[in-house]
Amino acid sequence: MDPRRVLTFRAVAHQRSFSNAARELSLSQPSVSNQVAALERELGTRLLKREPGGIRLTRDGQILLAHADAIAERFQLARTQLAASAHGHRARLRIGAFPTALAGLVPAAIAELRERYPDTKVTVDEGTDDLPARVRSGELHIALAFQDSTLPRQQPDDLERRELLSEDLMVALAPDHRLAQRAEVRLADLSDEDWTAATTDGLIVRACRAAGFEPNLVSITHDQLAIRALVTRGLAVTLAPQLLAEPFAGLALRPIAGSAPSRDVYALLPPGGRHPLLLPALEALDATAAQLTTQPASTPWPATAHDAPSVSD
Repeated sequence: MDPRRVLTFRAVAHQRSFSNAARELSLSQPSVSNQVAALERELGTRLLKREPGGIRLTRDGQILLAHADAIAERFQLARTQLAASAHGHRARLRIGAFPTALAGLVPAAIAELRERYPDTKVTVDEGTDDLPARVRSGELHIALAFQDSTLPRQQPDDLERRELLSEDLMVALAPDHRLAQRAEVRLADLSDEDWTAATTDGLIVRACRAAGFEPNLVSITHDQLAIRALVTRGLAVTLAPQLLAEPFAGLALRPIAGSAPSRDVYALLPPGGRHPLLLPALEALDATAAQLTTQPASTPWPATAHDAPSVSD
């Protein structure tokens, strides 16, 4: 099969129109029609049917489209990797991320990216609400964001969203906390504790309210070092995502009994992003996220010398 004909067929299949596909490919409509017809003759089967509402794929057309999409993806990946290999030392990648992603996801992903492209230059900025606008303006090439898994999916219409991972939150306690030896901790058992959180209305506060109490917030900060210090000293408790399992090593991180609050972590990209390191960076983020989510359940929270099963009340 001629790959050019296959990719032309792919454009027609996705556009459901020969004329729209011709505009996308900068070809004449007769040229597009002739290429698809030649491909059908070569394969000995009908791939498309013209109908009043547009183009409809035959069963064989659906089969070929799946392969055509894979071919297009591999071609794009090859172009990207060749560009990154040739020009990566001159192409600086700018990533924006929320604080816990900066602590638990981005460093490992950048390290993996640099193993493949040693001359890679990456700039990392912390942010939250302003990240989508910075991707739109071109200030950032990738932005990492998150949302409560129970909320409707959020996605700016003019940006692409790439899912990275979904993670449950865990209770973070001082190693000598009265509940640190439990295999699971009920949020209601922490109703009398002092809490630290990043905001007064975020996922942590909503989880506490769902458990029947209003948390006594003694610290509101995005600073992970400050949060870790408060929890380590027994001055507050908090909820920590799996992304912080390594940065929070040494704390007692315990699963939440019952239905644990969770969040979805995703990347925001400009549509049709052309940066030569964009796809390799996404692959590194995907690989790092997969490692985090496939770790055995025992690894994120350190067992203490006298770890015990859950204590019933």
